[in-house]
Amino acid sequence: MISAVITLFACLPFYFAYEKREGSIRRMVMLAVMTTMTVTGRCVFAPVPYFKPTISIVILSGLYMGPEAGFLVGSLSAVISNIFFGQGPWTPFQMLTWGIIAMIPGLPIFRKTLRHRIPLVLYGIFAGMAYSWLMDIWTAISWYGSFTWEGYRAALISAIPVVVVYCISNVIFLMILLKPIGEKLERIQIKHGIF
Repeated sequence: MISAVITLFACLPFYFAYEKREGSIRRMVMLAVMTTMTVTGRCVFAPVPYFKPTISIVILSGLYMGPEAGFLVGSLSAVISNIFFGQGPWTPFQMLTWGIIAMIPGLPIFRKTLRHRIPLVLYGIFAGMAYSWLMDIWTAISWYGSFTWEGYRAALISAIPVVVVYCISNVIFLMILLKPIGEKLERIQIKHGIF
């Protein structure tokens, strides 16, 4: 029930906002390409626990394509990649979490600053921690059947080694992917004015 409520109140407004926009095939193609890259990256790195380019790609999507597009890429990447990794009541939490993480860099207040490496590295570290903090709400609920602060605290503490890997992988992949993805998306923006 909690997962259904999160889906309705967090994800659907973004999808409806996208539906009301002027349609653009180029925009849809770019959303599909970035979502495919995210899903493929998660699948390719599946054998390496927690070390994935997923969050980095959704961050770059939001940064270069805007908050709405970033949220869509993040949330779609979660639900599509879970076709391979397993759907469950945690999927809406992943959709919301990746969507928020991708939306923030696209906001006008952050967009220019985060195109520089040092602020982007710091955001990558924050994103690794934020992903765990938000997903551990689900972890606490699944452990105890309802949310408790004790359960949440236990989930946070037990997740520390995983969070460290998230942060390291985000920094590495952001530094590797910033130039190639950023240049391509900037070029598309200049040439076609999609975002």
